[in-house]
Amino acid sequence: MTPKRIYILNGHPAENSLNRTLAESYAQAAQDAGHEVRLTHLHNISFDPDFGFGGYKVLKPLEAELEQVLTDIEWSQHMVLTTPMWWGGLPAKLKGLFDRAFLPGRAFNTRETNWMGMPTPMLSGRTGRVIMTSDTPNFFMRWVYHNAMLRQLRDQILGFVGIKPARFTHFSGASNPKPAMIERWIAEVEGYGIQAT
Repeated sequence: MTPKRIYILNGHPAENSLNRTLAESYAQAAQDAGHEVRLTHLHNISFDPDFGFGGYKVLKPLEAELEQVLTDIEWSQHMVLTTPMWWGGLPAKLKGLFDRAFLPGRAFNTRETNWMGMPTPMLSGRTGRVIMTSDTPNFFMRWVYHNAMLRQLRDQILGFVGIKPARFTHFSGASNPKPAMIERWIAEVEGYGIQAT
């Protein structure tokens, strides 16, 4: 297996969380398998999550930590995101990271469009993995919510900037999981890390 450059973003805003455990388990397994790994914990970076200006003509300068996130994504061949689902969507700080960092000229090119008028992705050539935790059962996520958060992340965020395919793993019952369940989740994530998938 050819070693890969992997960037992992733990998108949980708290210092300690199940998402952190999963991100670190993936990272350790990937490193042990010979992959190069960079890991960012959302809790450890400071930035204003509010885009603020409401348009792209007057850009808000990126904080150094957001610039580093973009640099790490550009460095990577595979991006991994761990995130909880809160109120049917992303935590506000994580959504703010995407609002601020995925900008035209860096993540997508509005001057070059396809036949539908969609901008050209600028982060193409990278694959992705989203590891999402929630209390919502998988069948409910699919049949009632129509996988809305999956589609937002896979198609409207990562896919829009060229990170694809982005595989999706959903662990439900995440608020009070039994230790054996956590162990199974960690083992699954470690398998992804070894294979860089």
